[in-house]
Amino acid sequence: MAALPKRIIKETERLVSDPVPGITAIPKEDNLRHFEVFIDGPSSSPYAGGHFSLELFLPDDYPMCAPKVRFLTKIYHPNIDKLGRICLDVLKDNWSPALQIRTILLSIQALLGAPNPDDPLANDVAEDWKKDEKKAIETAQSWTKQYASAKLQE
Repeated sequence: MAALPKRIIKETERLVSDPVPGITAIPKEDNLRHFEVFIDGPSSSPYAGGHFSLELFLPDDYPMCAPKVRFLTKIYHPNIDKLGRICLDVLKDNWSPALQIRTILLSIQALLGAPNPDDPLANDVAEDWKKDEKKAIETAQSWTKQYASAKLQE
């Protein structure tokens, strides 16, 4: 395997030495471009109390192209589909090589705190959100308890 670029080494060291509150990102030993990520649901969101597992992969052309990130924990969110793919501008058209892994993870955590049903990836969830936001939030809370409770993952 080719040596890791200095940039990835630096970013990884910073993630480990100066972690973002509520976010853990650990590179896998067999592939240092592949990270196990855990994000805690923001306290003021329907995902509060949730401990979400994600995977993040840095393609060979990173940082010229965005990391690949997806949720492994099942989540009820208008911008995250059943496969865990995330609709987030910085992972697509608004990606910039100036962004870092930690910036992306913070953006994903912020997305949990501010679902956007007007730019959906999960159209059914977005429709529910628009029709009856209170009920959609209750569903998100119940899925969080069911699938993302920290007790399940210990």
